[in-house]
Amino acid sequence: METNRKFDVIVLGGGFTGCAAAIAAARQGMKVLLLEASGYLGGAASNCLIFPFMRYSTTLTDRDGNKTQHILSRGIFTELVDELKKRGNGHCFYDEDLKVVLDEKTVGAGVQVLFHATLCGVSKKGARIESVSVATKAGVLTFEGTMFVDATGDADLTAAAGVPTQLGREKDNLCQPMTLCFRVANVDKKTFFANRNMWQPLYREWLAAGKFSNPREDILVFDYPIEGMLHFNTTRVVKHNPVDPFDVTKAEMEARRQIIELMDFFRANNIPGMERAQLVYSAPSIGVRESRMLVGEYVLDGETLLSCKKFDDAIAAGNYDIDIHNPEGSGTSHHFFEEGTWYTIPFRSLIPKAADCENLLVGGRCISVDHEAQASIRIMPICCTTGEAAGVGAAVAAKAGVPVQRADVGEIQRILTESGAYIGL
Repeated sequence: METNRKFDVIVLGGGFTGCAAAIAAARQGMKVLLLEASGYLGGAASNCLIFPFMRYSTTLTDRDGNKTQHILSRGIFTELVDELKKRGNGHCFYDEDLKVVLDEKTVGAGVQVLFHATLCGVSKKGARIESVSVATKAGVLTFEGTMFVDATGDADLTAAAGVPTQLGREKDNLCQPMTLCFRVANVDKKTFFANRNMWQPLYREWLAAGKFSNPREDILVFDYPIEGMLHFNTTRVVKHNPVDPFDVTKAEMEARRQIIELMDFFRANNIPGMERAQLVYSAPSIGVRESRMLVGEYVLDGETLLSCKKFDDAIAAGNYDIDIHNPEGSGTSHHFFEEGTWYTIPFRSLIPKAADCENLLVGGRCISVDHEAQASIRIMPICCTTGEAAGVGAAVAAKAGVPVQRADVGEIQRILTESGAYIGL
């Protein structure tokens, strides 16, 4: 058993965010521990079957009218995409390939990875976290760290450390709906999609007639890159708290009922292409779009995103639409950014207020944002970039022996840029 329990940087959560944070910190010479509750890396992509990558680029047009693709999520995310492409993947990726790629990249960077380690305790003295404890097959293990990165998605470490968080939207704490993704095999995909104008209106008829418990307004389905297989991201469970284990349990059971209802719909209406369709797999865990978010040095809001503000302390960029699935029922609202525009994310949105904690950084969908901004920054490519920035920030602060609030932002930006990341300036 690993006996050395002291690390420069400890990262909680092994999704895109946490892997990027761990790799980035290790590349800066830090001794890094990455703790993951499941038995594999990949986070939402592996555990919740979140697929595919949402759009992470825009189009630039020069004075002559020539158009070029402008990638906004780069750095470690680009490295991961390139590795997936070598295995025949693209923005549509195979989950099993992703797990192996992340194993190789983290271990190759010198990160100590520990699976099946669930956060169960935090020791804090004043404004500093001293150690974290995780429940494992060997009992409770405790690890000391200089810097900590919360990449749990639900701000678990942040909340456990007593740092202020905001649950969902401010007016009522409701979060975007949870969704259990699933996959269906033996589909004649060409015929199925050719008849979209048949089954989408029919679905809405059934919904209006009260034949579905799922309030979603349409069927959201993607072509999975395996012959005869479709990926569905269409269940919707509203008004359940994603950080209440009893609510999550109810949500997962409800989502499975919604899956069976949809499969029955296809059979009852003899939907072309679905004659031999078979449900083969639902995600191990329900997908969470939104839950707790850090209330940090700077709360990035939706209005600021809409203004495409370029912050002096920018550490990442994005322009994915403000994509809000109705927390109360049917409907999905979108605000799409104009071609050639993007916003930036400030380093201050990755760190708590100094009085709350001096050695914690947050990456991913639980950074310091409001409900509207979170609806854009929550996608995996952007989470990967904020994770990388958190890892670099942790290393810079640790080397200087200063609180994260006093980390040299110019040095963080320099390292990110030289590493191939894009800060949007």
